[in-house]
Amino acid sequence: MFCLLESKMKISLTVLVFVLHLHMLPFSYSKSIVKNLPGFSGELPFTLETGYVGVGKREEVQLFYYFVESQRNPDKDPLLLYLTGGPGTSAILPFFYQIGPLNFEYTNASRSDVKLEVNPYTWTKTANVIFIDQPVGTGFSYTKPSESSTRNSDTLAVNHTYDFIRKWLIEHPTFLNNPFYVTGISYMGFFIPRIVSKIYNGNEHGVTPKINFKGYLIVNPFTDRFIDLNSRVEFAYRAGLIEEELYEPAKKNCVGKYVFVDPNNTLCLNSLRPINECIDRLNVNHILEPVCNPQDPKLICRESIYPFFNIWANKKSVRQALHIRTGTLSTFQFSNSTISASTGRPDTIYYSHDIVSSLSYYKQLATKKCKALIINGDHDMTFPYVGTKQWINSLKLRVTSQWKPWFVRTQVAGYEKTFSKAKYTLKYATVKGAGHSVAIYKPEELMVLVDTWLASHTNSSKS
Repeated sequence: MFCLLESKMKISLTVLVFVLHLHMLPFSYSKSIVKNLPGFSGELPFTLETGYVGVGKREEVQLFYYFVESQRNPDKDPLLLYLTGGPGTSAILPFFYQIGPLNFEYTNASRSDVKLEVNPYTWTKTANVIFIDQPVGTGFSYTKPSESSTRNSDTLAVNHTYDFIRKWLIEHPTFLNNPFYVTGISYMGFFIPRIVSKIYNGNEHGVTPKINFKGYLIVNPFTDRFIDLNSRVEFAYRAGLIEEELYEPAKKNCVGKYVFVDPNNTLCLNSLRPINECIDRLNVNHILEPVCNPQDPKLICRESIYPFFNIWANKKSVRQALHIRTGTLSTFQFSNSTISASTGRPDTIYYSHDIVSSLSYYKQLATKKCKALIINGDHDMTFPYVGTKQWINSLKLRVTSQWKPWFVRTQVAGYEKTFSKAKYTLKYATVKGAGHSVAIYKPEELMVLVDTWLASHTNSSKS
């Protein structure tokens, strides 16, 4: 009984200290509880909070977030920060179409009358999840008018995200003791290891608050611009999209380097032409899916949902329900084209894609006490499993569990392999039949994989 009382006193003191510290910090913050959303019948069956956190030297950047409490035990369950890829794609995508608590019921709705339904495979069943619109200019996040000329970049976005984490936790001291994980997808493979490194450095140098960091999780990560893009040709060969008579000459003439080719290497360039002809018109997000034009109302495909985001989020009733600050954003964009870049697109006047690799950060994290989960959809050609396995192997980790299947309801859902080094553990897993956004193609399988990984960490921490 004494130990229990002492523990509660420590928690209370921690909360008090950070509440006092909060009032001493010169940063702006706002939050609101959302009870109802247009398109959903009745009150929301979960706790949803929305708000802004000011970051940057003068808090010129106001990052908008959605926070959903765990539907199981929010006081004890893990706290996840989920970062959307792009960059420049709003958190509205994972919230309403991937891992969040709601889905757009777009198959039976008109674009002017969007309906919402409960997502049975949401991660928020067993975890607290923060969804954030980042980098600034994404979704409902904005820059103060006096700072409208501020140029953004990958590096600045990483710094802003770390500041967001600290300030959000200061404002939510009851979650300081929850196991904290940084999670995300795609382009966030560049961001996440750098953010995690900042968390470790901050904790080691006494930066407040001390974050109870436990691990990171990334789906189909973009890790190294050369490795991941270069792996597409080998993936295409393994997947039967190009035959050996095309692959072997290219492999020889290009010396295994199929991107950023020397323009003087005509043998390589000539070898790549028939390969590019074979794969150029494929849906790289999922090689078995049709190429879709989301603007075509007659064609129903997964991307057909994207226009719904802009229509729904630009309604006055929706903005009021989400407590969007008036006068901050004239038009909501599901994906900001001035930020988002194709793999070969140069920097814009608004955004600099100044990170080309985060491999060195993954190597640094392999020396920490940390758990990682890296996931690939095995039909994704955007950043194929071939490249992911290549950079994981470069970490020189010890194999602790050999390649084997994992299951959902007795069916093979994918394959996994586990690595370790001292107190660092990395699980690599594929999801069978999934493409780039795994949650779109295999939502139940992904939920089971993530929940099992988080539960194993929680159980091991208790033992």
